[in-house]
Amino acid sequence: MREYLLTLCVTAAITYLLTGPVRKFAIAAGAMPEIRARDVHREPTPRLGGIAMFGGLCAGLLVASHLTNLKSVFENSDEPRALLSGAALIWILGVLDDKWGVDALVKLGGQMIAAGVMVLQGLTILWIPIPGVGTVSLTPMQGTLLTVALVVITINAVNFVDGLDGLASGMVCIAAAAFFMYAYRMWFGYGIEAAAPATLFSVVLMGMCLGFLPHNMHPARIFMGDSGSMLIGLVMAAGAVSVTGQVDPDLLNQKAGGLREATHAMVPVYIPLLLPLTVIAVPVADLILAIVRRTWKGQSPFAADRGHLHHRLLEIGHSHSRAVLIMYFWSALIAFGAVAYSANNASMWIVLGIVLLSAVGLVLLLLPRFTPRAPRWAERMVPPRYRRVVRTVLAPAGDGVGAGAADGVPAEEPEPVPAGINGATAIGDRSRFVDRRKAGSHR
Repeated sequence: MREYLLTLCVTAAITYLLTGPVRKFAIAAGAMPEIRARDVHREPTPRLGGIAMFGGLCAGLLVASHLTNLKSVFENSDEPRALLSGAALIWILGVLDDKWGVDALVKLGGQMIAAGVMVLQGLTILWIPIPGVGTVSLTPMQGTLLTVALVVITINAVNFVDGLDGLASGMVCIAAAAFFMYAYRMWFGYGIEAAAPATLFSVVLMGMCLGFLPHNMHPARIFMGDSGSMLIGLVMAAGAVSVTGQVDPDLLNQKAGGLREATHAMVPVYIPLLLPLTVIAVPVADLILAIVRRTWKGQSPFAADRGHLHHRLLEIGHSHSRAVLIMYFWSALIAFGAVAYSANNASMWIVLGIVLLSAVGLVLLLLPRFTPRAPRWAERMVPPRYRRVVRTVLAPAGDGVGAGAADGVPAEEPEPVPAGINGATAIGDRSRFVDRRKAGSHR
């Protein structure tokens, strides 16, 4: 565990330290696109944050290759090399898209090529253990197609959810933490060496996201861009492929104590659709809804719009920060709930806890304009928007505003209501009165 923590810290530190120079480079290179209709930020913000994240990935793998217990992963498996090769290709494609823009079909082809490169180097799905059926061996063609499909779906799911400051990096970090707990339990709990690469990939992914997150929290100073979102999506997919199709189910049967116990242990990974979508359930749900919505309207599935889950949270009244936290909550609930169920699926307390937390999440969704207030003694420790501040102004003589407005009598001034996102009025409430000077046909 200490070596994993060291790898995590090194990856996060390198990513964090590189993000500042990368931001200056992005500004100098002109990688600051104009604000689009679907964006929620007010000012042009540099992209190319994926450059720093790729540097953290390389640093984490380099450090892990020299550690005593982790270097065996590089000696006994080609999966780290396959990951680095596919990550380099997808990263270059993302950098080109952030700077000059790349057609959607070209990006899709690049994603498939990156996945194919990983397959050629051994990172592929070999078999699928289906609960109640048994182990189903895949032909090379079937394994290749299934692996490419999983990689492409995961990359685009993460790319689609990258719409608010800190959203994609935080959600992927939560998913990576849950996935690390699962893979680490398989490796050290059951002694399955084939789960070691997935454990390493999840640790490196956590470090990449944690190192970039301080620069990307609202208000973001830099965006990861497609070079970052596609990169972390590919790393997550690589870990999923590794633990899904490389772990021998027969070996797990022996370690877990029987077929029934092994099948229960594999449930969170192979449901639904035999893919580890429980870890990235929220981004995948957003991806599916976006494709259905755009196809229903007769648009291209790759056409950008403002119909994503995070956009809808903003439209119903949630603030930028609260919308991000709500997405974090649902991601953590689904990911860690699946891991907890895999550890002890016979406990009803886990199911009841998940149901209770789901109810809490629904209540948060239904209270978009509820602002909690801190008690008096804790006001100095919370942001100003959570304080019970009452400002007073001197009302002019004869002004009848307020109940106690008189000559020189202090009157309470209501707190200003923020208009839209970051002070903008793009999504906030608009005035009910029309400016007749602009509405009429004559001046």
